[in-house]
Amino acid sequence: MTRPKKRFSQLIEEIDRTPWGPAEQALVAEAVALAQEIGDEQLEYQARMRQTASANMNGATDVMLNSFAWCLARHDADPGRFPADLEYGGADLMWQFKWMASSLRSSPAFSQEQIAAVLDDMETHYRAADLGLSGVLTARFEDAWDAGRLDDAEALRVQLEATPRDDHSHCDACGRSQFAGFFAETDRDADAIRLVEEMIEGGFSCGEEPEHALSRVLVPYLRSGRGDEAKTAHLRSYRLAKDNPDNLRIVANNIVFTAITGNEARALSLVERHIGWLAHDGLNVDAHFAALAAFAVALDRVAATGHGETRVRGADSAALVPFFGAHDGPWSATDLAAAAWATAERLGAEFDRRDGTDGHARALERMRALGSETYDVPIRSDAFVAPPATVDPTDADGWYERAMQLAQYGDEQGTLAALPHALEVTDPEKRAHLLSMRLGILVALDRAEEARGLLPERVATLRAAGKAEQADLEERLGLATFGLATPEDAAALDRELADAAALPAWSRGDLALSRASLHLRGDDADADAALNLAEQAARAFAEAEDTRLSNTTALVAISALLHKGDTDAASALLDRLVAQDDLSTGHRAHALETRARIRGGSGDFAAGAADADEVCRLLAALGATRALGSAHLLAGALWEDAGEPEKAVARFRVLARIAAQEGADATGADFRLARAMLSAGDAEEAAELFGTVLEREEKAEVEPASRAATAMLLARSLATAGEFGQAVGAYGYAADLFGQGEEYADQASAMSEQAKILARFDENDDALALLESAADIVRRAPDAVGVLADVLHNLGQAYGGRGDERAFALFDEVAALATEHDADWLRADVTDSRGRALAQLGRIDESVAAALTAADAFATIGDVGSAGGSELFAARVLVANERGSDAVAVYRSAIEHGAEFPQLRQVAALELGDALEGLGRHGEAAEVRALVES
Repeated sequence: MTRPKKRFSQLIEEIDRTPWGPAEQALVAEAVALAQEIGDEQLEYQARMRQTASANMNGATDVMLNSFAWCLARHDADPGRFPADLEYGGADLMWQFKWMASSLRSSPAFSQEQIAAVLDDMETHYRAADLGLSGVLTARFEDAWDAGRLDDAEALRVQLEATPRDDHSHCDACGRSQFAGFFAETDRDADAIRLVEEMIEGGFSCGEEPEHALSRVLVPYLRSGRGDEAKTAHLRSYRLAKDNPDNLRIVANNIVFTAITGNEARALSLVERHIGWLAHDGLNVDAHFAALAAFAVALDRVAATGHGETRVRGADSAALVPFFGAHDGPWSATDLAAAAWATAERLGAEFDRRDGTDGHARALERMRALGSETYDVPIRSDAFVAPPATVDPTDADGWYERAMQLAQYGDEQGTLAALPHALEVTDPEKRAHLLSMRLGILVALDRAEEARGLLPERVATLRAAGKAEQADLEERLGLATFGLATPEDAAALDRELADAAALPAWSRGDLALSRASLHLRGDDADADAALNLAEQAARAFAEAEDTRLSNTTALVAISALLHKGDTDAASALLDRLVAQDDLSTGHRAHALETRARIRGGSGDFAAGAADADEVCRLLAALGATRALGSAHLLAGALWEDAGEPEKAVARFRVLARIAAQEGADATGADFRLARAMLSAGDAEEAAELFGTVLEREEKAEVEPASRAATAMLLARSLATAGEFGQAVGAYGYAADLFGQGEEYADQASAMSEQAKILARFDENDDALALLESAADIVRRAPDAVGVLADVLHNLGQAYGGRGDERAFALFDEVAALATEHDADWLRADVTDSRGRALAQLGRIDESVAAALTAADAFATIGDVGSAGGSELFAARVLVANERGSDAVAVYRSAIEHGAEFPQLRQVAALELGDALEGLGRHGEAAEVRALVES
């Protein structure tokens, strides 16, 4: 068993390398408890110093205040044993002092006198330790600003700017963010934006930066007419802030932004996602005030769009009663907005009484005024989805019709839900139909015993409807005509069919249709037998003049044709069926869905998607909510395959909303929505949604390879959005997960993408190391030829860029793979890479020959742009080696190949002009340069 002091040292080491969050908090609490158990105050001091910092970052204000007070008392009593700076890389005791006054100010429970005393005590300690006073001035500036004493705050800001920076000044990120917030509040938007853009361009960051700073300039960006920058700032700020409840203020700023930019659905979604954060830190009342005002603005805007009665999910939590009061039933947007305003006003009044100002009252006035501003900055991650345009039936006959239509479509769950209402009909024939549907569904759901118990009622109802022969038949057959597929049932149907001549036409059709359906089940399906029986059934139902079952039989025949693989015949029959005027809504939806799948399978994606869209419309009219989600899934997938991601986004958004409402697979729906958004060019929105999907998958402990696929798309979204630092991390995480799942080709692919980004930012050694590892890993998956070739090619290019001869063996291997698999473009591309690597080694003739060979190969397969690129490279190599006359013809060929590529043509023409000037051919140079102007 590990000795206590050794375990304590292990805990401290683990704390110092663990990111802020619940895991780190638990380690800190364990360290404090262990130090107390050991009885060593110096060890406890080490643990509590870390606990103060942890509590500050994680929003545990009560813990932070208690821990700091304990440490300060020990330090004051014995600075030698309890030094202000433990030199472990974290905030020292004097730095932590800066957090105390702002924490006291955040709750009206602390008086102005207590806050002033902390500020004075802080200054006393700083002076006693001979420290610079920048930190003290910063704390006094924050105090004046938060209290609403804006003139005092401005004077302190000016004094602070004139004060030399020292070790306890705010960092470059936090200092700029703080002043940016003050400038934004005091109507100096341009100054606020300037400071934040300085931060971003300088790459400055800290614990809650740049997300806090970005949230502070959202409104200044909007008021400056810079909506695109505002949108980018919002998406980045929210993505960085959304996982830490201590970032409530940051999230509140982002919620207001969504509310006033026409994104009310997104605003509601963010309110629902973060409303529970109000209960996170009981002492951070000022953040509660800001959040409540933001929620109120957002919910007012939701109501203004006509969605005031929308339920706000999560608002009825018992933990939120102190904020909104008791309430019967779910909170609507309208009611919750009123409650949020009321609580914000009450809290603001408490702060203003404490501070002797009207600072919080003015803040609420500004927020109400802001709520009336409107900007058009569409974000497509959320949207209000109109409920299906359907009204529930008002009588049993209406429910009967709905149940019939749902059954004809094939919506088992929807039919079962409608049946209790429909079975209130008194007509025996209608009841017989309904009982038949219920029996068939119960059998399909493997609830045969329940079905057997219902069979006597069905038989009695048939007799009451005057169908004694059908009643006798079903008594003999039991559940055979309702889909029970035992050998005995099949044999019984065969016997009855052999002696069916004397039965009524409807019963003969029922027998033939039941037996045809059984022939299509299982591994030994007999599609030809099913087709023959479907023809018998069709003749019988035509004789009985039953259009409904005639159309049902046609759908069974189509299924048989598809079993045979005869899609042409199935499609022709579907076309005829859909063209019929007597086809019911349920059957029409079924037929169109089948045709949509056939068209998608044959590559006619747009036509299939159009069919699926019509299915969605029909099902919405039927009130088939769960089935409607599946139909939107099909439509979205087909529009995606058709290269219409915008249309796919709209369908998947409906799917996601239905999935959330029905408790279905919301994660899968959001994954598809995010993927479509990425394809549609909405990379930032996609990154946010992929992040949410990945969080859910982590919580659900989804298998590593599946999580890796999500992480890979998250990384791609981040890279496309220009968030390269986060993209590198996401690709690395994806690679680790693929490795856990032993998906080696995908792991290597993720590492290769990670290396590309590192190389882009000149982290070449790290990029090369990744590619070398990826090459070793991908060889474990030799069948993944595409990934193998890509990784080896990338590694060869990296070696070639360094003049490393190892590149050529890799190029040879890639070329061999290209030849083996008839990959002409790849063969041309790797030849181009060979030429570039040869140039790095000074092998000029070989380099030019390889580049021109690549150009010819590209041109042969029709890629004239790449051909021109290879020629441009060859010409440059010649010019660089004082062979300008040889380069002229190569440049001219590049210009010719660049006819449809303006940038290539322009660059080649300019360079050719320079080469001709160097050769003294001034007239030709002028002619060539004229091409640039034409």
